[in-house]
Amino acid sequence: MADQEESKSATATAKPKQLPGTKPGKKPPQMLPPWKVLLHNDDKNDQVFVIVTIMELTPLKEQDAKLRMLEAHETGAALLLVTHKERAELYQDQFQTKGLTVTIEPAE
Repeated sequence: MADQEESKSATATAKPKQLPGTKPGKKPPQMLPPWKVLLHNDDKNDQVFVIVTIMELTPLKEQDAKLRMLEAHETGAALLLVTHKERAELYQDQFQTKGLTVTIEPAE
């Protein structure tokens, strides 16, 4: 009778099942191609407004935002940041809603 009780209390362990559509040894996802986000100079926006907008829409702090604004003011354009295409397009749209000109281009 003791043997019967032991066999009833034993638990089976199942092997982890592979998800359908996955292959063992599949390569991890690759990095997305980088895109540049470029701020262009204009004659209509106040410099302080440009700095505040850069800080508001990007992770850049005040000092970096000021440097980018000055570079765009003096040379015509400044590299704000590099990111993947979808985020670059989002930045472009957000800056356009604030009245600033930003373009994007492949970084490679």
